[in-house]
Amino acid sequence: MNFTRARLAAAAIFLFAALLIGCSARRDNTIVVGSKNFPEQALLGEILAQHLEARTHLRVERRFYLAGSYICQQALLAGRIDTYVEYTGTALTAILHDPIEADPSAVFQKVQEEYRKRFALDVLPSLGFNNTFAIVVRGEDARRLHLASLTDAAPYTRGWRAGFGYEFMERPDGYPGLARAYGLKFSAQPRILDLGLLYRALLDKQVDLVAGNSTDGLLAARDLVILADDKHYFPPYEAVPIVREDTLARHPELRAAIAELAGKISDAQMQKMNYAVAGEGRDASDVAREFLHSQGLD
Repeated sequence: MNFTRARLAAAAIFLFAALLIGCSARRDNTIVVGSKNFPEQALLGEILAQHLEARTHLRVERRFYLAGSYICQQALLAGRIDTYVEYTGTALTAILHDPIEADPSAVFQKVQEEYRKRFALDVLPSLGFNNTFAIVVRGEDARRLHLASLTDAAPYTRGWRAGFGYEFMERPDGYPGLARAYGLKFSAQPRILDLGLLYRALLDKQVDLVAGNSTDGLLAARDLVILADDKHYFPPYEAVPIVREDTLARHPELRAAIAELAGKISDAQMQKMNYAVAGEGRDASDVAREFLHSQGLD
């Protein structure tokens, strides 16, 4: 009886060890790509994931729509994802909590250095486009009131209703600082809206001004006007892949693969892809695949 139990125990230990080794091997050969919770991020996640699948032997998992920057950052630090695309201005203000800086190269260098030092994360070169916040009004209002900039619009905001995403209301480079910089005072507290509903609320005249993103696809397809940030309040928001340093150490081929994407996406290309998803209802994976093929990166 004791001999049988000993054999069973030994078999159980062997099986458990085999399972651990198998799980470890699967993790070692799997890269997890994350994204935040809006269409552009899913597109960028797909571009990154598909390119890594084409250029490496690694299995790629997708964990998209992980809420905002804070959740993605925590997922990176916890090892739940290995990489995602962030924006330099967001990294500077919302993650590092550093002062707003206008120079793109200075912001990139600061973010790269601090992410490596504080978090053991590597910030790779920009994909090529800058997705800054866009303060948007209806085209009819811009024409009627001769509005081109935020300074032009500020006197009218006392009679307007604003609509912003939750993160824009809370972050240091968001609404509170913008309101101080331009003296914005609305008729009521801004409405908190889902990012996917901002432009619909604006076009339906539920609100009069929203904070979107400069590469949003619907901006090119609807009668909407971006008000110029003439006081240069917003920092640059270059799209940069962020990767765990230990992931790059295990798989050095990732750096070369991701580097092939540097500078490949212009503002206009990103807006066109965003419209294909948000405006035409196309699948992000198909749009990403077509983009990679057009660049010879598939």
